[in-house]
Amino acid sequence: MRKTERYPVQGANSLWKVYETVSFWKVMKCFIFIQIGRITPFMSVKNWIYRTFLRMKIGKKTSLALMVMPDSMFPERISIGDNTIIGYNTTILAHEYLIEEYRLGDVKIGSEVMIGANSTILPGVEIGDGAIVSAATLVHRDVPAGAMAGGNPMRIIYTAEEMAERKRKNS
Repeated sequence: MRKTERYPVQGANSLWKVYETVSFWKVMKCFIFIQIGRITPFMSVKNWIYRTFLRMKIGKKTSLALMVMPDSMFPERISIGDNTIIGYNTTILAHEYLIEEYRLGDVKIGSEVMIGANSTILPGVEIGDGAIVSAATLVHRDVPAGAMAGGNPMRIIYTAEEMAERKRKNS
């Protein structure tokens, strides 16, 4: 189960009331720095932009590929460990606006994680150290450390123990 905080709204849908939940100026600032970061070819510069201006927690030697889209409203709720790769055009969401409520949730991505291109990570999800997420996966629940997950809906393809056995056999 994803770990999110729920905030009910009345009347118009929650996205219609977006600037009652987050400052317009914060969204503009985040949008500008995310757009700069999405096309920045130097990982160290991209990570510095995201750490400094968006307050994201990004570990050492972590690489966010071209066009990765961090949450544009609550990027400070995203943390990524050391030496992780986030693939091309992946979206990392820390919010979701629904008809009768909006939800916020921290996204925690561990160290030595590989996330394939065009994946979407929903709010309140934790991806454990050493996990692999295949391309085009909708990450709608936690991924245990060392596991391989993929698909839509996402499922665990190999557990950490099965991955270790595969590596041992292929060595």
